[in-house]
This record gives sequence, structure tokens and C-alpha cells, in this order.
Amino acid sequence: MSFISYLINGVSLGSVYAIIALGYTMVYGIAKMLNFAHGDVIMVGAYVVFTVVSTMGLPPVLGILLSVAICTLLGVTIERVAYKPLRNAGSPLAVLITAIGVSYFLQNVALLIFGANTKSFTSVVPLEALELAGGQLILSGVTIVTIVTGIIVMVCLTLFVNKSRAGQAMLAVSEDKGAAQLMGINVNGTIALTFAIGSALAAVAGLLLCSAYPSLTPYTGAMPGIKAFVAAVFGGIGSIPGAMIGGILLGIIEILGKAYISSQMADAIVFAVLIVVLLVKPTGILGKNVQEKV
Repeated sequence: MSFISYLINGVSLGSVYAIIALGYTMVYGIAKMLNFAHGDVIMVGAYVVFTVVSTMGLPPVLGILLSVAICTLLGVTIERVAYKPLRNAGSPLAVLITAIGVSYFLQNVALLIFGANTKSFTSVVPLEALELAGGQLILSGVTIVTIVTGIIVMVCLTLFVNKSRAGQAMLAVSEDKGAAQLMGINVNGTIALTFAIGSALAAVAGLLLCSAYPSLTPYTGAMPGIKAFVAAVFGGIGSIPGAMIGGILLGIIEILGKAYISSQMADAIVFAVLIVVLLVKPTGILGKNVQEKV
């Protein structure tokens, strides 16, 4: 493969990371909580599509819609049951332990229902491959759809946050929950909406990830979830464009690391780059320094 091919594959993988990272960055930016179970929501969404399309033989569109709906409901449920009681009184350690507990719970439920064997995921992207430069460069349908979806999601999310009433409420809650409540904003509803949007994006990321890498296990979402968190921190957690930039850069670094250095060392290279970036700019690429009021 040529360098351009590796670069395009990196952008495609990075777009998946970016979509997942957008969920992380929204939840943190508004609720100031890290949902480390986010990666397992990806797995749940992929299993929904697998069950509907491969097991039941129903149309892929129905599988995608059900996946988004179920993951959205799951995200709201996780927020209400696990995170809401800790929002005001819980320590960061309690939130972390709760997130790990939710993650293990979702993985074990998937193990009980689907077993530990790897499932072969059928791509739900009908688009044919595109040949460029006289056949020297071939873009798969999944690659094209993934990159375009990542761009559309980022643009729509940015417009939603900046232009809609619900988005303005999110910004107000992120600045000061108490003041937002005094202004008549439903803080609990706004945070629940944030979890819902993030979980819906996780469903989209799950079906794109498994369409590109067609294997599915109860642990499918674990490592992409961690890498997406790294992407969010890399780009500046709390920043929507930062999550997109961080995800794409992370995907490119991973693919080029596998191609030119070592496939076994690719993950280590990714985390090493993160460490270097945070040493140089602790807030990430587009992150802002926030001064605490005393």
C-alpha cells in the first residue's frame, strides 16, 4: 500500500475515534464527568445491528435505527441510575469506580446473551468502492461513508450546540449549573440529553467500526473507547472541533505506526504521542486554560 492509502485509512479510523470522542467531550464539557462505560455502549449498538441484520435477516436501515434508539435509551438510563446520584456528592474516585462497574456489567450481560465467541459482522454500508488514479488508489465504501459521517456529525453537533435552544442550555450548564438552574434551565434534563446524544453517536461509531473491522465480541468497544478518550484529551477535552482533530490525528498515527514502525508497538506509540502533547500543552490542542474562582 502507498503512503496515501495508509493516510486515508488513518483518517477513516480516526473519524470513528472522533465520533466516539465527541460523546466523551460533550459529557465532560457539560456534566464534568467521564463516562468510561462509553466504549461498551459502542459494543451494545453493534450487537443490536448484528442481531437485527445477521440473525433476524431484517433490513440494515432498521438495524441502524434500532441501534441508535436502544443506545440512546441506554445512555439516559446509565446517567439516571449510575451517575446522577454521584453528580453533586460523589468524588472523582467514586465516579471512576461506578463507570468501571457499569462497563463490566455491560460486558458480562453481552457475554451471557451472545457468548464469548467472535461474531462475523456484516457491513451495513452498501456503497461500492471508488477507484482513483487509474485504479492505483481504491477507497472502500466503508471508508468513504465513515469520513463523510464524521464531518457531518461534527458540523451538525457544532451547529446544534451554538444555535439551538437546547445547545445554549448545555453551554449554560457547562459554565455554571447553579446559575443555569436559577435561569430556569432544567439541569437534569440537559445532562440527560447530553448522555443521549453521546450514546447515539456511540451507536453510529459502533456500526462503522465493525463494518470496517468485521469482528464482534463483548470486548469490542473497550480499546476503541480508551483510544477515543485519548483523542478527546489530545484535541482538548470539552472542545467539539478538538475531539474531531484529536480523533483523526490519533487514527493517522496508529495506522502509520503499524505500517512503518511496528504493529505490536502501534498502541504504545499512540499513548507516547499523547504524553508528549500533554507535556507541551497540558490542555490539549484546542483546550483552554480555566481559572478556578476562589
